[in-house]
Formats: sequence, structure tokens, C-alpha cells
Amino acid sequence: MRRREFIALIGNAIAWPFAGHAQQLPKVHHIAIVRATQMSESDGRVFFDELQRLGYVEGVNITVDRFSLEGRTDFKELIQEAIRRGPKVILAVGGDEAAAVQEATRSIPIVAVVDDPVAMGLTVSLSHPGGNLTGVVIDAGVHVWEKRFEVLREVTPAGLRVAFLAAPNAWEGPYGRAVRQAADRVGMSLTLITYDVPFQEAEYRRAFSAMRDTGIGAIAIPDNPVDLAYRKLIVELVQSLRLPAVYPFREFIDEGGLMAYSPNLLELLRHAAHQVEQILRGVNPGDLPFFQATKFELVINLKTAKALGLTIPPILLARADEVIE
Repeated sequence: MRRREFIALIGNAIAWPFAGHAQQLPKVHHIAIVRATQMSESDGRVFFDELQRLGYVEGVNITVDRFSLEGRTDFKELIQEAIRRGPKVILAVGGDEAAAVQEATRSIPIVAVVDDPVAMGLTVSLSHPGGNLTGVVIDAGVHVWEKRFEVLREVTPAGLRVAFLAAPNAWEGPYGRAVRQAADRVGMSLTLITYDVPFQEAEYRRAFSAMRDTGIGAIAIPDNPVDLAYRKLIVELVQSLRLPAVYPFREFIDEGGLMAYSPNLLELLRHAAHQVEQILRGVNPGDLPFFQATKFELVINLKTAKALGLTIPPILLARADEVIE
């Protein structure tokens, strides 16, 4: 073999593994997460575990910027920073967060975790959202609140007023009207207790302090994703009033809350991961229907009931999907 041919052969042999390695390097996608507070460890694990199962691993073929609004009333500067990082998709947790991101960009795809995107004006259709936004809906309509008020009515004397915690703008909009209609159908009277943004510990304490002199006999906590970050505080404040309460998510029951009629939030986060994955593969977000919770579970904490001196009717216990003793 001639020397020149031998050198070329050896050169090709050395170069080949590196060429093969270069071809195997994954394309790296960039995503951003915008939410009021940092994503909890359990929520983050579910979301990223599902992304990993779908083939997207942080630090390998995706990079993630996490933006926590932490009670800010003006999201604009933070969201502009998220956009400047050039994400392929933005996960926005919460209605205000999704609205602010959508206002800031009509080109970057958005996956939103929200109560009611139609009522909020984010889209006109859950099945055909159009534009650059899709997501998951944690509120399945007025019948869910009817169920929550029904279980609350079964553990409280007739005629008691129920405090409902809500931001003023939500109470006056479609969401508030739906809640009031649900209470009317069940025969319960609501007393509005407002809390304002920014959602911070002091604001929650002020709102619960306002409940003390209203003559209420029970409490209903709204299905606001932001409240999840403060669930331990909210349960502690409810317990300080020694009143029965119904919660929108079972995560509150894990902290000692009494009852929840709740969608499976982990299922919703997994579905949000699927939507992110489809967008990373090139699917138009406007062609992806919003995913709405369809399965709800009744969870009752008997330990909390005993601490409140409540007797849970056997018929209600029989209907529960889970009883914590």
C-alpha cells in the first residue's frame, strides 16, 4: 500500500467516530416556564418526568428558563426577559400569567394552565383555539362547583352562609357568575371575601381576618392555580377559624384540609407536557385543543373532621373516592 493511501485510510478511520458522534448530538430546544411562584418539587417532577418519557431531557436536548413572578403586579419586564431568551415554547401557569404572556407575544407558542381561557378572553374556542396558544383547563364548568357546594352542605347546618374567597375581577366576571349560580342551585348563600394581587402571605392573612366578623359558617376556596403555592398557609388560616371548608384540589387535603372535589392536577401537568412535546415537534399550538379535566375525585380527611367536631354522614363517606383517616 502506498504511503499516501495509508495515511488517508488512517485519517478516515480516526475521523469516522467523531463524525458519527457529531451526527448523534441531539438538537437542543429551549423552553420557558412563567408562573406566580416557583413550581413545586412534586409538580415539576411530574411535568419533567413526562417530558423525559416523551424523549426530552433537561440538560440533554432541552434547556429551561424558570421565571417566578413572586407576587409582582407588573409582569411585563419579567415576561420580556423570558421572550428575549428565545424559547421555542412558554409554559404559563395561571390565568393572569397566560394573559400577560399572550399580550407580549403572538408568535412564540404558549401552553397555558388556566381556569377558563374562554371567559378570560384568551381564546374563543377550546376545541380550535387558533393563534399561538393552547393548554389545559382546570375548571370543568358550573356543575363542579355545584358538587363542591353539595358536599359542603352535607356537613353544615342549613342556612349557614359560606365565605367564598375571590379576586374582585374574577367575582364580577363569568367565573364569579357561574359560582353564584351554582350556589343558588344548591340553596347556599355566599359571602364574598376578596383578596387582591399581588398574592402574598399578608394579603391572605388580611382576607381571612375579614372573615371573622361576617357570621359565616363555612368556607369555599376557589380553583385558582396561584393558591396552590400558598396551600399550607390557607389550610392553617382555615383551621384557625375552626370552620369546615371545601377545596378545589386534593393537594390542600394533604396539608390537612377537610374536603376536596378535585381534578387530577398531575394528569393535567402530564397533558401539558404532551402539548409542549408536540409543539417542539412542529405542531401549531392553535391546532391543539385545550384539554379539559373530565375526572373529579372526592377526598375527605376524617382526622380534620374529628378535630372540628364534625360527623361526616355515612352516605357522603360512601361516595368518597378517598378517605384519609
